[in-house]
Amino acid sequence: MSAPQSLEQAMFTLDSLKQFTAADMQRVNQVIEQHLSSEVVLINQLSQHIIHSGGKRLRPMLVILAAKACGYQGQQDALLAAIIEFIHTATLLHDDVVDDSDMRRGQETASSIWGNEAAVLVGDYLYSRSFQMMVLAQSMQIMNLLADTTNTIAQGEVMQLLNVNEPDTSEEQYHQVIYSKTACLFEAAARIGGILCETDKDLELELGAYGKHLGIAFQLVDDALDFEADSAELGKNVGDDLAEGKPTLPLIYAMQHGNEQQRQMIRLAIEQGGLEQIEEITRAIRDTGALDYTHQQAIAHADKAKAAIADLPASEARSALMFLADYAVERSY
Repeated sequence: MSAPQSLEQAMFTLDSLKQFTAADMQRVNQVIEQHLSSEVVLINQLSQHIIHSGGKRLRPMLVILAAKACGYQGQQDALLAAIIEFIHTATLLHDDVVDDSDMRRGQETASSIWGNEAAVLVGDYLYSRSFQMMVLAQSMQIMNLLADTTNTIAQGEVMQLLNVNEPDTSEEQYHQVIYSKTACLFEAAARIGGILCETDKDLELELGAYGKHLGIAFQLVDDALDFEADSAELGKNVGDDLAEGKPTLPLIYAMQHGNEQQRQMIRLAIEQGGLEQIEEITRAIRDTGALDYTHQQAIAHADKAKAAIADLPASEARSALMFLADYAVERSY
């Protein structure tokens, strides 16, 4: 799918990446546990459910790896990585309510177990907790970055809501949504690694560009997998995006390049939501080359991510970042 790996990238597999970051991620987990606790039992139950439900933890790992790649030697990276995970978890809780999802990461969603009201309120709790933790970092630069990032995420949620059941959503509008909802948090996580090292602004922005393009590639592959993965492996119901009336890139491309029957079928499915013709739509997506196009877009962004950090000094951490860009496009779940 992507270009042959260099020797540097070939050093890592997913298992070896986990081993390389294990001690640091254990520090992150300790911070998460420390700041997750509440006197309110329901908050503890629901937070523990979502935090420990098998996520990849890529966003907090980005903070750790970006800081390592710049030579950071302190302990603040674990705190900032935990903050990133709290923000991400809050968005998941809110997303599942908005999308009326009953499955995430192969488990029942918090909203389906405890109800929408509890999920929304605990999401708010995690957002507010993350801002309390930001104060502990004592960095106005990081506060500004994360305040802007959470605002961008919220705007992305609203933009996506406006696009639901709207078959005339353009590819540009789609990219605005995936940047705002997904990629900007990847971007912030990588930039934080540079800020912690007090590196020069150019390197900080290069790390941010890496995170941005990694996040876009990751979301593009997610949207392709929605039409080609196995539900059990994917950890959610295949076709969820279509069922919710979301015009993702495979659907947008298939409408642009399909015949009249295919266009009208996909338009109607987006307008009404539902999976009545999921097999025919999946076939149209495949036959029009929409999946190949989406994957090629993902590969292009993964390549941009790697190019953004090409000037970083060679290190295991940089190799791990390079590997993550390839993993983003080669994964099957």
